[in-house]
Amino acid sequence: MSSLSVAIADSSALFRLGVRNILRQVEGVDIAGEASKASDVIELVRNFAPSLLVIDFLADGMGVDVVRQVKVMQPSLRILAITNAQSGHTIVNALRAGVDSYIKKDCDLGEVEDALRQSLKGGTFFCGQILDAIRRESIDVTDLEGLELTCDPIHLSARETEVLLHIAEGHTNTQIAEKLFLSAHTVTTHRKNIMSKLGVNNTAAMVMYAVKTGLISPNKFLFQGESLA
Repeated sequence: MSSLSVAIADSSALFRLGVRNILRQVEGVDIAGEASKASDVIELVRNFAPSLLVIDFLADGMGVDVVRQVKVMQPSLRILAITNAQSGHTIVNALRAGVDSYIKKDCDLGEVEDALRQSLKGGTFFCGQILDAIRRESIDVTDLEGLELTCDPIHLSARETEVLLHIAEGHTNTQIAEKLFLSAHTVTTHRKNIMSKLGVNNTAAMVMYAVKTGLISPNKFLFQGESLA
């Protein structure tokens, strides 16, 4: 199996070191290189064609334009943004520019690792704080001007599908965390990501999706007395 390569971009050497150390725990991943300013990011992508770019586009010497440029150069490049707190509209502008996944720098280590793994698999990941920022400003991330929209089916990652199955079976976040050996906070993030992808806002709707897609049998609920709301 060929290795996946990751480029790291931030003006902070400490940030780059932290991401590098996390990536060392992920099997099958190589570090393509690091960049501390926008021009170096462009050269790095041009010369090494990494699979994933981890970037704080708000860092000194960076900018959201560099995201647009590298996406034009290499459309298949996955981009994970890790920044400090920002407004929902700043986040949306980043998504329009080509960012695929987005988390905050103060997320716990488990979320950072989940975001890296999910992004490397070609998926998307938004930490709970980023989703909250978007929702506070009533921004619909499924209808962003400039994004290519398709009629492809909803894609849930293997982990999200696993979490959804447990939700549909009536397990709490704490119970799911224990079963999957995750933190409760990570489970909460997966739940929010699932709801965002499905375009729903309650457990009942998630369960109905699980039943409709055959993830779980409707017979499970024939004699269930509790409400799913």
